[in-house]
Amino acid sequence: MRLCVPIPCFFGKYDFCDAIKMVRELGYDCAETYKWQGLDLDKVRGTCEENGVELLSMCTTEFRMTSPENRKLWLEGLKESCAAAKKVGASRLITQVGQDTGAPREEQHASIVAALKEAKPILEDSGIIIMIEPLNTYVNHPGYYLWSSVEGFDIIREVDHPLVKVVYDIYHQQVMEGNIIPNVTNNLDCIAHLHSAGHPGRHELQYGENDYNVIFKAVDEAGYTGACGLEYRPLLDPVESLKEAKRIYG
Repeated sequence: MRLCVPIPCFFGKYDFCDAIKMVRELGYDCAETYKWQGLDLDKVRGTCEENGVELLSMCTTEFRMTSPENRKLWLEGLKESCAAAKKVGASRLITQVGQDTGAPREEQHASIVAALKEAKPILEDSGIIIMIEPLNTYVNHPGYYLWSSVEGFDIIREVDHPLVKVVYDIYHQQVMEGNIIPNVTNNLDCIAHLHSAGHPGRHELQYGENDYNVIFKAVDEAGYTGACGLEYRPLLDPVESLKEAKRIYG
């Protein structure tokens, strides 16, 4: 498994291309970001290629999937984001599903499934993987609809398309469900990317209640070949934090 550096978590104040160079200097070969608007996509792609860093993922521009009336906006944002991802060389996009609208959960669930099914032609045209993200509602995202990875996996299986997956965030799911290793290893067919942070606090992995060495070993042994983003707020100096993550988790 590769460790991936989310640029905004560590180098948000840097020029993006300079940050990519720092990622490579620290011994990492993949990165991700969130908001792609404002980036010089051609320049970023060139910098990544020159430095041997893969920009794995970015975010869509629209997150509202729980209400049918916003589906057109989400699909338009997806199309725009897929074009940007293809231009910059990213293979994946993360989308949040949006806030709980107050409608019955089965209706909101169905709206997410319908949006993803309608997205199939856009995804097939670009070859980009879209990843829905379950988040925690106790600490960071009150009112968000999709808090359960189990429901996320159900959605993926209902949509049944190789370009529609989950980004499984170990931190968020430790807050909400626990049962991390079985939920990951039994659902690798639905997972295209991992995120990680120490809980509580969302800081370095080694400062939380999870033993990430045990988690990563189990995930590797289960056959996961993707990456895990170090999506935390560093307590250490960002460069030192990444050096420590590399030393501890390799």
